[in-house]
Amino acid sequence: MRDRVVVVGAGGAGLVAALSAHESGAKVSVITKEYPTRSQTCMAQGGINAALSNVDEDSTELHIQNTLKSAHSLADEEAVKLLCNSAPDAIAWLDSIGVPFSRTEDGKIAQRKLGGASATRACYAQDYTGLKILHTLYDRCVASGIEFLNERYLLDFITDESANKKSVCGVSVLNKRSGEVELIQSCSVIVATGGYSRVFHNYSTNSVSSSGDGIAAALRAGAVASDLEFIQFHPTALKGSSILISESARGLGGYLLNTKGERFVNELAPRDEVSRAIHDEILKGENIFLDIRHLGSELIEKELPQEAKLAKLYENIDPALELIPIKPVAHYTMGGIDVNNRSSTSVEGLFAVGECANHRVHGANRLGGNSLLELVVFGKIAGESAAKFAKESTLEIDIQERIKIVQANLQQIKSYTNEINFYEKHSELGEIFYKKVGIKRDKKSLLSTLDSVREMKQNLKKMGVSDKEKKYNTNLIEFLEFKNMLFLSELILLSAIQRDESRGAHFRVDAQESVKAFEAHTIIDRDGVISYEN
Repeated sequence: MRDRVVVVGAGGAGLVAALSAHESGAKVSVITKEYPTRSQTCMAQGGINAALSNVDEDSTELHIQNTLKSAHSLADEEAVKLLCNSAPDAIAWLDSIGVPFSRTEDGKIAQRKLGGASATRACYAQDYTGLKILHTLYDRCVASGIEFLNERYLLDFITDESANKKSVCGVSVLNKRSGEVELIQSCSVIVATGGYSRVFHNYSTNSVSSSGDGIAAALRAGAVASDLEFIQFHPTALKGSSILISESARGLGGYLLNTKGERFVNELAPRDEVSRAIHDEILKGENIFLDIRHLGSELIEKELPQEAKLAKLYENIDPALELIPIKPVAHYTMGGIDVNNRSSTSVEGLFAVGECANHRVHGANRLGGNSLLELVVFGKIAGESAAKFAKESTLEIDIQERIKIVQANLQQIKSYTNEINFYEKHSELGEIFYKKVGIKRDKKSLLSTLDSVREMKQNLKKMGVSDKEKKYNTNLIEFLEFKNMLFLSELILLSAIQRDESRGAHFRVDAQESVKAFEAHTIIDRDGVISYEN
């Protein structure tokens, strides 16, 4: 167990952390419920921020100011400085390991302007930036001999409470292929399981895997979460499918138009402002479109090939000739497992990084282009921290005897009746959240949604699985994901109800001003107990 680091999640954050832990001398195992190249990191299309001044004049100080402004006084300034000051080195490292960035005519890394930025700052690889970073990282991990345990669904983190402190000592997973429970021992675990936007079901740009499993498991293990009420809506998802159309389309000069053909908002304002403007137009009965026709087919094919393919595939339109119908949907969760600048949670040996973690750099509204940067900067730190902890740990415990407890818990879930279809309830949850816990909220709607969520939780034992097979029981996995989403939904709502103000992505129509007293992070535990911390 000593010197071993287990990474749960194989997106960009998990892979950077795995490489970092490996380079720090640890034996690394990466656990993922699907396969690394299917990670949500693929959806970060627009770019990764760094003040390189390759196109126009920029500075790290401007990057810091833009990030803090977007965060609406809810980011830790020291963490933001660490993030932005580390950005140029992060890009140099990605470039050195082979990420195929787009280039300027003189061979420099190409950059584009994203919303909320005062300079052209986002380094990109066409509109496949996240995908190309992810594939490069995966190749690097494979070449380094890092172990991958694919198709393992996270059940829980195993903890020990000896010496008057709670410490992680392993992970319990369900092997999807065999249906068997497996316990993986390690005193140093990194959670990199992504966010929880699939609470919104079909109203999210995220993959079906973004069900908040790692956050839920960390809370059950004794960690705390922070700022769960802050959920960013991306302004431009395809109207029919919620597939993301990258901010890079607006960064290149795309317009947002209503049915009358009018532009109604600064397209490169922060995402919370643009999403609210679109929301207000839709409430007036307007349809909203993204217009990139004036960019010309040659530029679209060169810089936005993926967006063009998505529009053709999912909306049956050619964006070089036609308007793209769009709507804002849930895209990124600013809140998550509360961590410090070393990516450590309140549980000994448990670290977290990426969208599942809250390093307090995004605050109330993430600046476009900072998510990929965060996973590189803090992924390296998480790996180093976890490797150091593993080397220094003196914890000696055999966790294999715990397998009977995990098996019994799973068997109990399998015994639930299926009088109620939980798939229908997930769809219902998504509809309610989009309408009442979305871009604009009010206390009455939040309270009524809380009642609905609690009723669903009470009826969980009637929503069991119909598939009793062991191998590849996706019905069981999807029930466990829904259970985690319900658990987090209640905590999101409690946090949103308590924050009696408007700030960034949390907009309360019944409390539209920001309140000085709420310039603090919402800390919440598994039981829904809330406190605030500056």
